[in-house]
Amino acid sequence: MDSGTDAADALYERLVAFVGRPAATAGTGKDPVNLPMIRHWCEAMGDAHPAYTGPDAVAPPTMLQAWTMGGLSGHTGRSSAHEELFALLDGAGYTSVVATDCEQEYLRPLRPGDEIGFDTVIESVSERKTTKLGTGHFVTTRTDVRAGGELAGTHRFRILKYAPAARPSPEAEKPRRPRPVVNRDNAGFWEGVAAHRLLIQRCGECAALRFPWLPGCAECGSREWDTVEASGEGTVYSYVVMHHPSFPAFTVSDHSADAAGPYAVGLIELAEGVRMISNVVGVPYDKVRIGMPVRLEFLRVDEELELPVFRAGGED
Repeated sequence: MDSGTDAADALYERLVAFVGRPAATAGTGKDPVNLPMIRHWCEAMGDAHPAYTGPDAVAPPTMLQAWTMGGLSGHTGRSSAHEELFALLDGAGYTSVVATDCEQEYLRPLRPGDEIGFDTVIESVSERKTTKLGTGHFVTTRTDVRAGGELAGTHRFRILKYAPAARPSPEAEKPRRPRPVVNRDNAGFWEGVAAHRLLIQRCGECAALRFPWLPGCAECGSREWDTVEASGEGTVYSYVVMHHPSFPAFTVSDHSADAAGPYAVGLIELAEGVRMISNVVGVPYDKVRIGMPVRLEFLRVDEELELPVFRAGGED
């Protein structure tokens, strides 16, 4: 075994010693749950569900982390374990950081007036992993959020602390599209894409269709759902043309001579009534128009990735 591997193993032993140690203890939310913050959140998210307004309002479940955040001034309750872990990673050369995903579980609704408390623990540190960004370790923290001493939900947050990989020369590797984030809430959609089926969620209670995929119905709140397959017919509801920055991986039109040039990003209204963002192919970017009829097809982007796109009818 070489010295590099020995050093990596020794570092990992020191890192895993932090698992189970608190990152924050007996933290308190800077504000109780309140209607102004709920209103601002709903306006920003475009969520007009009636459950979040009026005298019996509850907070949107996805606001769970918002009540624990320290804002620009930060929190003073971080433990020494959290600082020591990150100092150890920095000292080993893993100085860059990127958030990779979060996962939330909701146990009871939060209501205006609830006083928020929370505890955060270092839940796991992965073995050394090599990614496109570079080599490093995934660190997962778990925050238990309480209201009046009662557990209301759990928030897991995962980051990658890494040493950036050397950038390859332009000739070394063909640029690739970013990978979609696949999780337990949308895995069924991507399984459908792999089978050349565009699947839309349908609520099991009120039959409302929804896209993108969500764990619960925005209309009635039900968690029961099934799917319907889209016919593939649609129209361009809206679009933007991207000019900068250029990204050669986005070869979006078979009429484009310059892969790195401007391209149109379309908001497609499907015949079923839901909308999705995708590429419009078959016409130059400057020929895309609102109301243009389009038809679903599946584009093989590279050896690993296939995406749903929409082909225009070749109108003038």
